[in-house]
Amino acid sequence: MAGGIDLCSRGPTTALTLGRSRGGLSTKIHMVVRGLGCPVRFTLTAGQKGDAPQADALIEGLPAKVVMGDTAYDSDRLRAEIAGKGAVAVIPYNPSRAKKYPLDKDLYAQRHLIECCFSKLKQFRRVATRFEKTARNYQAVVTIAATVLWLR
Repeated sequence: MAGGIDLCSRGPTTALTLGRSRGGLSTKIHMVVRGLGCPVRFTLTAGQKGDAPQADALIEGLPAKVVMGDTAYDSDRLRAEIAGKGAVAVIPYNPSRAKKYPLDKDLYAQRHLIECCFSKLKQFRRVATRFEKTARNYQAVVTIAATVLWLR
């Protein structure tokens, strides 16, 4: 590490969790939300990173009867891990997938609580626009915003 930037990985943006795409620089927030829409745990990744690999660390050690996610979290490995916890995976399948899984549409309709949580987080200007350069500072801002959501 030189000056807080990991130069051993793929360039200096790795420690910043900034991803490059045609739309510019981006960061993803992967979050676990409890039943009432309050954030429980989150992680930051570069924008081009996959979603499904991040889910393992997020759901580890958390008790749940139902685990919901969007199509980006559709993987056999994640579904097996969720089933191993004794929970039901409510994740729509990717349209290009050969094996189709059934989807409980009534349970999936409750996923709006997750989207509402992200909407509330993005009402905090510093979360929505990411003024912070380093991942550590941006993570601190998201943590403070999530704490405020819990206190409301």
